[in-house]
Amino acid sequence: MFAGFLASSIGEESTVDVAVFPTSLAVSGVADIMKDTKIKVGVQNIYPADSGAFTGEISASMLTELYIDYVLVGHSERRQLFGETDAQTNEKIKAILKNGLTPILCIGETLEERKANLTNSVLERQLKAGLMGFAKEEASRVIIAYEPVWAIGTGVVATPDQAEETMKYIRQFLAGLYDGDFAESIRILYGGSIKPDNFDSLVAMEDIDGGLVGGASLLESFVQLVAIARNHA
Repeated sequence: MFAGFLASSIGEESTVDVAVFPTSLAVSGVADIMKDTKIKVGVQNIYPADSGAFTGEISASMLTELYIDYVLVGHSERRQLFGETDAQTNEKIKAILKNGLTPILCIGETLEERKANLTNSVLERQLKAGLMGFAKEEASRVIIAYEPVWAIGTGVVATPDQAEETMKYIRQFLAGLYDGDFAESIRILYGGSIKPDNFDSLVAMEDIDGGLVGGASLLESFVQLVAIARNHA
């Protein structure tokens, strides 16, 4: 099982934070494998209500009995394919924080929005709505993941300079929402066609704190990505 391979290959590393996000059917089994390692486990989505008639959904409160630490929120596929709104993303973050878990808020622009010079306004909207109603202390528990939609699963990756420019803008905007100390301390990840041959130059950038890895996380090369991150820790 791939989870067992990761546990034996990088499970004892402690210099960087590593988390895996299996499908819902595999979460329990993977969490059990990882519980005695340094690797954390997250889920790809939750429903914001703790209980109710929501057939097929998983609530954040259901996860508290498992070895779960993280929850992805607002991934572009959730937004585009399932119509998830900024308001729904905000509700999910509230539920995640209430249950003691860490949300990873995904933000990013489409190719059309980038070509129309709307990148900054799109990110501002997503950040402002996603963090609406959260005091600085609550918001500091959120991790931001910048994933340009045009780079997800396409093989196209933002250049280090493109990614750094956008990440720096994100920090500036967050400083305006809260303050400079908050903007400096919050973790911001880059996602979008990350591979061992491009990750080193990305994570070397000042404002990129790590990666949210897609397809490469399903391959043995994920171990290489962890090693690269460790070199920059």
